[in-house]
Amino acid sequence: MTDQELKQLKDNLWHSADMLRASAHLSANKYGQPILGLIFLRYADILFKQHKEKIETEYNKYKGTRMEKSYKDIAIEECGFFLPECAYFDKLNNAPDDANKAMLVKNAMQAIEKENPKMDGVLPKEVYGQLVPEEEPELLSKIIRIFKDIPENIGIDLFGEIYEYFLGEFALSEGQGGGVFYTPASVVQYMVEVLQPVIGDKKFLDPACGSGGMFVQAARYMHRHNATNSDMMRFRCYGVEKDPDTVKLAKMNLLLNNVRGDIIEANSFYSDPHDEFGNFDYVMANPPFNVDEVVVDKVINDKRFNTYGVPRNRTKSGKKASDKKETVPNANYLWIGLFATSLNDTGKAALVMANSASDAGGSELEIRKKMIEDGIISQMVTLPSNMFSTVTLPATLWFFNKEKKNKDEILFIDARNIFTQVDRAHRKFSDEQIKNLGIITRLYEGDSTAFWALVEEYRNEGKQEQVDWLLERWPEGVYKDIIGLCKVAKLEGEDGIIDQDYSLNAGRYVGVVIEDDGMTAEEFAETMKANHAELKALNAEAETLMAEIEKNMKELFGER
Repeated sequence: MTDQELKQLKDNLWHSADMLRASAHLSANKYGQPILGLIFLRYADILFKQHKEKIETEYNKYKGTRMEKSYKDIAIEECGFFLPECAYFDKLNNAPDDANKAMLVKNAMQAIEKENPKMDGVLPKEVYGQLVPEEEPELLSKIIRIFKDIPENIGIDLFGEIYEYFLGEFALSEGQGGGVFYTPASVVQYMVEVLQPVIGDKKFLDPACGSGGMFVQAARYMHRHNATNSDMMRFRCYGVEKDPDTVKLAKMNLLLNNVRGDIIEANSFYSDPHDEFGNFDYVMANPPFNVDEVVVDKVINDKRFNTYGVPRNRTKSGKKASDKKETVPNANYLWIGLFATSLNDTGKAALVMANSASDAGGSELEIRKKMIEDGIISQMVTLPSNMFSTVTLPATLWFFNKEKKNKDEILFIDARNIFTQVDRAHRKFSDEQIKNLGIITRLYEGDSTAFWALVEEYRNEGKQEQVDWLLERWPEGVYKDIIGLCKVAKLEGEDGIIDQDYSLNAGRYVGVVIEDDGMTAEEFAETMKANHAELKALNAEAETLMAEIEKNMKELFGER
């Protein structure tokens, strides 16, 4: 399937969500559940069909012998699950277009969960009754027919893309509510591009995993870099998510993208289901910003948080103590500390954080100083505004690296002017922008080979504009600071990190580009004098006009 064909398919499938908005008895934030469930059902049906001949051959080969295996066991070995006959998509599609179809879909979902314990409680079941309204009982049948149009020879990996596409579209349509479960794919792709997760027995943590996009993008990166299916079997993801409906989205997302993982419903501030401290090769997350109701007593003795410090309110003398338990002023630095302490000795992390955390004062400043002096922070990136459904202001990406060589410096990147406009309210990174930003990190790490490989890739694809963008900035294929884009800042020295009060705001270090207007100093001075004289003349003219208007108004209304 070509990219254009896939785009057209996605657009056609998204039409099903439009049908729900028009007719279903569902609240705005519930459209995703039935649609994503049907995507999974169609995925399971096609995958099972693609393996069915091999399953039957294997079953018949040993039937009646001492090596005989059940049809179900062979199916699980071959395609990862067993699909009961009542869940065949054709069976559902061919059933009468009436209200009973909702019960058939529910039974199909229940049967899949019963036959496949790892899916227990994951699939939506009750919601389909709301897709057969009395005034349009055939609505569910219409939607099922749309998903029947997914070709049966489609590559199974494309189902993951379709699922992620729908997650993104639902996030956009829900606005701030959608941002709770979904981080825009291009932001996550850039985070992964910087981390460069490697193939092997690696453990990957997301303590605020939402719908699991961090795991999926990391897996796709490794697939693009020649990871085999057996390699991916060794890649394990561990997620924590406190919203039960979002946990289901994440589990379906991992299943559709063939990612092995364990998603636990819990609150990461108060629970540690994956024994996080010092145990993970990679940590990625986009946690909720500026949470202020975390109880201090519940985190103060947890080494995940107190290693670098727990944010505390300033004590105010003379203020009567309250019976209410103390809460942290802002939980941003609880998250930041959790990511740092969850890494093993060679671990790397990437996280999305509110811009305000980069300059936060008080107890947060003390925590930040410890991390900077510890040398764990490798890179800071300021993102463009309007990249997220939840916030319009720019956010910041923090990168940690326990194996960082130059612990007395940090790479700062200001990416606020690098984006592709999606619509009036949303932006994203293009594939080329992700690669171009990622290559800055490779150059900083001394990997000139990757730089020249990217230049050659662009040349082969006829993307001369991208070649020019790279070579205008790094003509020798060696890292150097670029005003307005990137800067390596030292801890010590004039305008260093200490000199900037331990700020991690990229703008303080990168600076801004001052465009050359081509004028000499004398020409500039003469131009400014002329502009000033013109401004004075315009102001004088404005005063005369205002006096005339005032006079006319008094005459018009008979005032003296």
